[in-house]
Amino acid sequence: MAWDWTRDEVILACDLVSRNEWRELNRKSPALEEMSDLLRAADIHPRAGRPDNFRSLGSVRRKVADIASQHPSYTGKPTRGGSHDKPVLLEFIANTSQMQAEAARIREGLIRGGRLLPIELDVDHAVLEADEGRELFVQHLRRERDRALRASKLSAVRAEGRPIACEVCGFDFAATYGALGEGYIEVHHRLPLHASGPVKTRLEDLALLCSNCHRMIHRARPWLRPEELAKVMSSAHHP
Repeated sequence: MAWDWTRDEVILACDLVSRNEWRELNRKSPALEEMSDLLRAADIHPRAGRPDNFRSLGSVRRKVADIASQHPSYTGKPTRGGSHDKPVLLEFIANTSQMQAEAARIREGLIRGGRLLPIELDVDHAVLEADEGRELFVQHLRRERDRALRASKLSAVRAEGRPIACEVCGFDFAATYGALGEGYIEVHHRLPLHASGPVKTRLEDLALLCSNCHRMIHRARPWLRPEELAKVMSSAHHP
C-alpha cells in the first residue's frame, strides 16, 4: 500500500528498539517524537494525499511496539507488523553495530534532506537562478537542489561585504572554528521545495542559517520563516 513502512523507515524504528535493550519505548520518549517529525518531513513517500495521521507519534509508537514484540526475548504474543519488520529485526540481531551504523546514515540523509555541500564557483560564472524541485531517485526520494546556486548565494553575500553567518542568530562558523569553518553555512529555501514543487529559485529565495536555527525552523509545524524564528529567539531572551 502507498503508506506502508519502507525498509529504511523500519531500520530507523528497529534502531530505537535495539538501543532500548529490545524493549518498547515509553510513549513519552522524545526519541519517538523526533522520529515522527523526521519521517513526516521526509520525502520518502509522496506528500499528496497523505492522511492526517501519517507517521504520527502514535503510528511510530505502534511500529516500535510491533518490532519489540517480535524479538526472541519477548514473552507475550507477537503482533503481526509489516513485511519488513521481522527481516530487519533479524539483521539487527545478527549484526547490531553494522545495522545501527546503517540507521545513522539513513537518519543523517533525512535530516540533511539533500542539503547542499560547500563548493567553490568562479564569481564570473555565477548562476543567479536555477530550475529546482524535480524529484530524483537516489537512496530516498528527494527534491533536486542546484549546487551552483548555493555558491552563487555565498558569492553575492561576500560581494555585499556581509559575513557568511546565520541570518537569524548571527553565528559565524569561521569566527568560531577558524579555517575549518571558513565558508561553511547551511542554505535554506524560504519556501520549502516540497511546498512549491518545481520552481525557478532566485538568490533572494535563499537564507543562510546555522545548523541550530535550520533545525529549529524545520522543527516547527508549519515551518517558520527566518524572520519568525528571530522573533521567537528575541521573545525567549526578553520575555
